[in-house]
Amino acid sequence: QVQLVESGGGSVQAGGSLRLSCAASGRTLSIVAWFRQTPGEEERQFVAAIRRKSDSAVYADSVKGRFTISRDDAKSTVYLQMNNLEPDDTAVYLCVGDSTTRWIYAFSRGAYDYWGRGTQVTVSS
Repeated sequence: QVQLVESGGGSVQAGGSLRLSCAASGRTLSIVAWFRQTPGEEERQFVAAIRRKSDSAVYADSVKGRFTISRDDAKSTVYLQMNNLEPDDTAVYLCVGDSTTRWIYAFSRGAYDYWGRGTQVTVSS
């Protein structure tokens, strides 16, 4: 059984930084991504994804240039470095993964079988 456990959330002021971690166990995941969800919104928003095969990464336009996704295979952990945080980045950040989905579907919530419980990020102005 796959488990994804997020950590690293917290409260920061605008312009600050946080690094989220996602520790995976159970099986090797071909793609790991981060989504986020804000209160009152039903849909979870894609943030970033990384592919194991080629180390390719893709980002939502809203976070390009500020967030960096990376992975450490030895630790089975994926990171999301978030710099220059803005109040609109406030959300619960969820780590997701899959072992069979294709890279072209990395943006899609429906592409992932495994979801963590999330970690709260709060950015104050």
